[in-house]
Parts: sequence; structure tokens; C-alpha cells
Amino acid sequence: MNAKEILMKAVVCDQRGRILQALAYYQDGIKILMDLVNGKKETDAGRKKVYHSRIKEYLDRAEQIKERISRFGRSGSLLHSVSIEDGATGYSYHTLIGKYLTIEVKEVLIEEPYLVERYQNLINFLEVIIKNCADLKFVCLVTKTDSKNPANQMTALDNIKTDLSLREIILHFTFEDTLHDRKILLSSGYVIKIGRGLHFYKPNNPRYTLGMCDYDFRKCLQTDVDILRIKKVS
Repeated sequence: MNAKEILMKAVVCDQRGRILQALAYYQDGIKILMDLVNGKKETDAGRKKVYHSRIKEYLDRAEQIKERISRFGRSGSLLHSVSIEDGATGYSYHTLIGKYLTIEVKEVLIEEPYLVERYQNLINFLEVIIKNCADLKFVCLVTKTDSKNPANQMTALDNIKTDLSLREIILHFTFEDTLHDRKILLSSGYVIKIGRGLHFYKPNNPRYTLGMCDYDFRKCLQTDVDILRIKKVS
């Protein structure tokens, strides 16, 4: 898609309240326009002026959305808190947050810095939200770059992206190497903060025992889970 097509999609998503997806499209479209203006393909001064004007317009809107999303992550009233003890069981993603995964959830933001070679938990979490959120359209994943094996990371995420696309769900992933905090934002109006992020499950030992597939049987590491109620993201 060219910049115009991408930015038109951004505006449509924005109008429909799907602001996570709108932000991703705005950012992609802005990058293409900036590359065009700063490159050698466009030499007409008048057209460049128009492009600069459009870029500023879309940048301003993208910044408004980013600030709104950031504000949601910092605000909200505490709805529920769970302290998981080391070695405890019965805390699959579905058991822990399944009641908040409904048809109202159309977009999900996952901020998880430490995914390096640990994609099983991510896939399990995606399986849970896809199964429960019948109208899910967009998943935004923010993580750190795997400094040891970035090619393997890209392959894994591209495979997951392709698989979700077969279910008409868009996965958009970005890398922020300064990312530290972990949170999950549901567009229906909830923020889930897990101290250890997605990785609070212990490896099965031995591997072929209960908990290998059903995470309610999997032993956990100690962590705290806070669920906050916010305004709907849309």
C-alpha cells in the first residue's frame, strides 16, 4: 500500500474508535511520506510543501493518540488485585483475566519487554484472547529487540502475524529497547498489570506432566496482578 491508502485506513480506524490500529497506520503512513519528502524522488517544491503540511497534521493526531494511550496506562481505578505465591497453580490466563475478555474487546495492546525466545507464553495468551474476544481486530505488541538473535525473533513474530491474519486479526509489533514496564491494555476499558509480565509460569519439570498444555496446572513464580478499570479506549 502507498502512503495515501495507509493514511486513509488510519482515518477510518480513528473514526471507528480503533485507535491502536489507527496509530499504527498513522505511523507507517507518516514514515512513507517523510521518506518521500526527504528523498530524491519528489523535487517539486509545491508538492513538498503540501506533504509537509499533511505530515504535521497526521503527526499531531498520532501524538494525541499516543498520549491518550499512555494516560490510560497510568490512570484507572484498581478493580481487583491478586497475589500469586511461588509454586501456586490455578492461574491460567483464562482463569486470571477471562472474565474481562469479551466481545467488547476489539483491540489489545501488549507491552512485554522480555520475549526473547519465550514465545510459548505469548502464543498461549493470544489463543485465550482470540477464543474469548469474538470481535477482536487488532493486537499491538511492543517488546525489546533480541540482541542475540534478532533474525529468529523476526521469524517467530512474522509467523505469528501470518497465522493471526488467517483469522482476520492484524498483529502489529514494534521494538522499544528502553521498554521496562509490562502491561496489557484492553480496548473495552481495562488495564492488566502483571509484575512478571506474561512470564510468571515455571517450566514443566519433567516436561511431560500436567501443565504442559493447560496452564491451570502449571506452577507459577511469585508475582502480583493488578486489574484497573479505565474509560473505554475507543
